[in-house]
Amino acid sequence: MRPCTEMRCLRVRPARRLHGRLRVPGDKSISHRAVILGGIAEGETRIEGFLGADDCLRTARAMHEMGVGIEGLPSESLRVRGVGLRGLRRPGRALDMGNSGTGMRLLLGLVAGQGFEATLTGDESLSRRPMDRIALPLGQMGARVSGRGEKVLPPVTVHGGDLRGIAYRLPMASAQVKSAILLAGLNAVGPTTVIEPARSRDHTERMLRAMGADLEADDLTITLTPGQPLAAQNVSVPADFSSAAFFLVAALLVPESEVVLEQVLLNPTRAALLEVLQEMGADVQVAGRREVAGEEVGDIIASSCHLHATEAAGAMIPRLIDEVPLLAVAATQAEGVAIIRDAAELRVKESDRLAAMAEGLAAMSARIEELPDGLIITGPSSLRGATVSSHGDHRVAMALAIAGLVAEGETVIEDTDCIATSFPGFAERLRGLGADCIEEE
Repeated sequence: MRPCTEMRCLRVRPARRLHGRLRVPGDKSISHRAVILGGIAEGETRIEGFLGADDCLRTARAMHEMGVGIEGLPSESLRVRGVGLRGLRRPGRALDMGNSGTGMRLLLGLVAGQGFEATLTGDESLSRRPMDRIALPLGQMGARVSGRGEKVLPPVTVHGGDLRGIAYRLPMASAQVKSAILLAGLNAVGPTTVIEPARSRDHTERMLRAMGADLEADDLTITLTPGQPLAAQNVSVPADFSSAAFFLVAALLVPESEVVLEQVLLNPTRAALLEVLQEMGADVQVAGRREVAGEEVGDIIASSCHLHATEAAGAMIPRLIDEVPLLAVAATQAEGVAIIRDAAELRVKESDRLAAMAEGLAAMSARIEELPDGLIITGPSSLRGATVSSHGDHRVAMALAIAGLVAEGETVIEDTDCIATSFPGFAERLRGLGADCIEEE
């Protein structure tokens, strides 16, 4: 048995069969937005299915530090007493966002429209993530955003105040940057327009409209006209597609498997992995499509099958950006040469995800080549168990765990505390389907 290092690790052995039904935790993106927008709405917002993972808890606690009443933490059921668009107060200390890049970027936009100064900090990983892409448009609106160096690395201080609406063309498709600008625009003078180069997830726009904001979307152009207060809503958070995707791909790769994933978010700006997998010949069906709180949900049924390689690039990438590490794992078992391009954004996530996946899968004997903006993977490969590192990245850790299910021998993924940032209970749910995986200190 390979020894673990001093940090937590996950041991995975090959699976013979996966079978069962499960519902993964609530959607991370929607949980962030529900507690933020509920906090600046008028009245009480009730949230069911809130993701009680560290990233979302950091955002909720930051809102509480700024005067928002929140009951129910860390459960899935929250009551958020909104303070109105301009009712937030200056926090008495720096807002510690832990590892949450989404929380930091959205709150920078929110605070920019308030009449006070706040500093946002984070852990070692978040302190390496650039905030210049947020600082630039917020600066054009009239806020002052300062951090370390040209990339505006955290800790980041934002001086909020009188903002003016702008028209801003995003240099890359980014829901975080788009959302930060729209949140700032709620308290700006005049309309704020964001033009995207390709569609990114649209949860902020959906929730703003549901709460009464004057927001119009015309293809890739979104315009927010301020002046309308937000009305509190009841929010039912569907199961997170990005979390469900790990079990979806596992069911496709492990022989004689069938897994049903219940009430999964199917928002088209998030679920592009389904399209790519179907192009690869995946046996995936969606049943019971319905709308819940303005979002499409359904049950995903996945069965083991033979896959063939495909190419993922261009406008498809922003709609599956979080699933690229998992797509790389699927590609190792597909027939032919798979190509992933236009994904350079992954180099500035919790880790350099392109490098981390290339390193980890190569250690497991995959035939994989790293590109400046993607990966080339030749399959199918007979993977072999190895000791690999998550590089402190939750999605890398979970993707390599899925690879371990189809590798010969034992795979040890080191540094897996990070999984709790988005998916507490991941290993337990995997075992519930029949996998042989053990968490160790």
